[in-house]
Amino acid sequence: MKASKNGLFVVMVVLLLLSISSCKDDVLPKPASYLRLDYPEAKYAAFQNNCPFSFEMNANAIIKGEKDCGFAINYPKMKATIYLTYKPVSGDIDKLLRDAQKLTYEHVIKADDILEQPFVNADKKVYGMFYQVDGNAATNSQFYLTDSTRHFITGSVYFYAKPNFDSIMPAASYLQNDMKRLMETMQWK
Repeated sequence: MKASKNGLFVVMVVLLLLSISSCKDDVLPKPASYLRLDYPEAKYAAFQNNCPFSFEMNANAIIKGEKDCGFAINYPKMKATIYLTYKPVSGDIDKLLRDAQKLTYEHVIKADDILEQPFVNADKKVYGMFYQVDGNAATNSQFYLTDSTRHFITGSVYFYAKPNFDSIMPAASYLQNDMKRLMETMQWK
C-alpha cells in the first residue's frame, strides 16, 4: 500500500510539473514582411551639357550619355535607372504626345491604377504629365515634358528586379521624388 501511495505521489508530481510547464504563451508565426530600406537624403546638382536643356539631378546618381541627348541616370544601390529620351519637335507634337501616352498605358495590363499629374511651369515654358503607375508593372513612374514647339523629353524608371510593387515601394517613392525634381528644374536653352 505504501508503494501505491508513493506511485500516486510521483504521478501527481509529474502531472503538476507538466501542467506548470505547459502554461506558456502560444507560439505564433511572424507575419510576412519586407526589409526596411533607408536611402540617403537627396542632394541635387545642376546637370548641363551641349543638349538643348538642363535640369537638376540627384548627386548620388550616375548619369551616362546616350546618343541624341538621351541619358540613363543610374542608381546602383537601388538597382534602378531613369531613362531620358529627347526628340526635337518638327510639327509632330501630336504624334509625340500619343507615343508618350501609349507607352504609359501599355502597362495597364499589370497596373492596378495609373494616376496622371499634369505639370505646368509657364515661366520656363515647360509643360507635361507625370504618371504614377501602381501595381506590378515594369515601370512605376513615367513623364513627358515639352515646350510644344521645339523640345520633347520622355522619362521612365526601371528596376533591375522582378516587379513586386510592395517590395520596391520605398525605392520607387524615392525615385519619383527625383523625377519630379528633374521636371521642376527643367530649362530649355
